[in-house]
Amino acid sequence: MKTTTISHTHGLSTNQKWTIASTSSGFALENMDVLFLSFAMSSMISQLHLSGGAAGLIGSVTNLGMLFGGVLFGLVGDKFGRVRTFTYTIFIFAFATAMMAFANNITEIYCLRFLAGIGAGGEYGVGISLIAETFDQNQIGKMTSLAAIGGQVGAILAAVAAAFIIPRMGWHGLFLLGIIPVGLTFFIRRHLNETDEFLVAKRTRQGSTVRTVFREMFSSPRAAYQSGGLMVMTTVQIAGYFGLMNWLPIIVQKQLGLNVSGSSLWMIATIIGMSLGMLTFGTVLDYFGPRRAFGVFLLASALMVYTITLANSLVMLIIIGAVVGFFSNGMFGGYGAVISRLYPTEIRSTANNIIVNVGRAIGGFSSVAIGILMDHYSLTIVMAALSVLYLISFMTMMSLPGLKR
Repeated sequence: MKTTTISHTHGLSTNQKWTIASTSSGFALENMDVLFLSFAMSSMISQLHLSGGAAGLIGSVTNLGMLFGGVLFGLVGDKFGRVRTFTYTIFIFAFATAMMAFANNITEIYCLRFLAGIGAGGEYGVGISLIAETFDQNQIGKMTSLAAIGGQVGAILAAVAAAFIIPRMGWHGLFLLGIIPVGLTFFIRRHLNETDEFLVAKRTRQGSTVRTVFREMFSSPRAAYQSGGLMVMTTVQIAGYFGLMNWLPIIVQKQLGLNVSGSSLWMIATIIGMSLGMLTFGTVLDYFGPRRAFGVFLLASALMVYTITLANSLVMLIIIGAVVGFFSNGMFGGYGAVISRLYPTEIRSTANNIIVNVGRAIGGFSSVAIGILMDHYSLTIVMAALSVLYLISFMTMMSLPGLKR
């Protein structure tokens, strides 16, 4: 039972509008805070005299925090409520990010980034569950994809803020902006209420949430295979994203002799392509079902990442970057929709958080893997490896019985 059940022709209710506005804003601010680290890293290494290994571990610590926070707050959200838990997660990552402004040694940075990861990792599944329980099933794909675009907006905001603040105030000043999301929590608590679907599930729940999670996700071979298969798919999704956003700007600079401004144009085009891809994928998912939607986008991703090796001019590179972004990251919002359909309300936020954050924790190491490949092989081999990953995800997707429609 949904809080509001309305057709597309009558627009969105006030509650639905607040749900999308709140979740997309939360995802935007979360991604902005997480990406602050990428833009501040070179300054942090120089000022704190960090080794490459120590600096690289910061991102790994953040990903581990996301996995821990995803499990913790997924369970909390399923047991006590989506809205309160959503605000708690935002407050945690905002507070931890802002405190980075006062961190002056690597131990403090590790602790604060782990804490920020806990909040960021917990937010995703709770926000997706709010959407899934507020909209009709044939709208969920489009709405989760629309909320995921917020993450791309956050990436742009992080880039703009870093370009303006770091030269004037240093990397400490950039992280001080992390306090901004705290204001969002007051709007969420004021304008959002728990959905009827969640309240009914809470009243009729039998047994502990942990036992229900284990039963629905891992107790039988079929359930374990489905959960594991979705983790493989999200791992490939995150690996492809990190590969595109972290390494390819450097790769294409060398390949075409581009300066920083040329590389920035490529990244902007890729982000625009990603956002358009998310909107398109969500609509295709709702209309044609997950198997056709993921099938088309995964096969296209496997083909398009390889075409980057054919770029011989900045214009061609920008066009290819937009198309690659369209297909490779257009799928991101769809995982929340699919997971929300496959798992019951009682464990929806936990299932989303476990599956996606396992993907984040493993897929995040793709930057290291690509770096090693680049040291020993050509760009063609590196792109071929990414293509193979998308094909593995495609074959996994086709074998999952829950995605037949």
